[in-house]
Amino acid sequence: QVQPVESGGGLVQPGDSLKLSCAASGGTFRRYAMAWFRQAPGKDHEFVAAIIWSGGRAYYADSVKGRFTISRDNVKNTVHLQMDSLKPEDTAVYYCADTARSGSYYYRGMYDYWGQGTQVTVSS
Repeated sequence: QVQPVESGGGLVQPGDSLKLSCAASGGTFRRYAMAWFRQAPGKDHEFVAAIIWSGGRAYYADSVKGRFTISRDNVKNTVHLQMDSLKPEDTAVYYCADTARSGSYYYRGMYDYWGQGTQVTVSS
């Protein structure tokens, strides 16, 4: 498996929580970081969160800081995105990304492998 696989999206109300999961490649794959991006209808991909595999340092977009938490499971080669206090503007397709190269974690072009996306809809 090379392409990450996301799961956990759904329809929730503002203020609710949702947890996304992403299963990535294991084995001999030399991972540097994994990240979550999102794309709202008619808009470009937006950086959400990233985690450096070695050490687990996390980074967040200002728009989600304090509400979202990214985490990793080194054994299972998975990442999670715990989303709390969801807002309507969080509505988007969320994509999991994986890369072996170091660089700017917030830049979409740094990631080599992308999942198919999972829909998150926040609406009352």
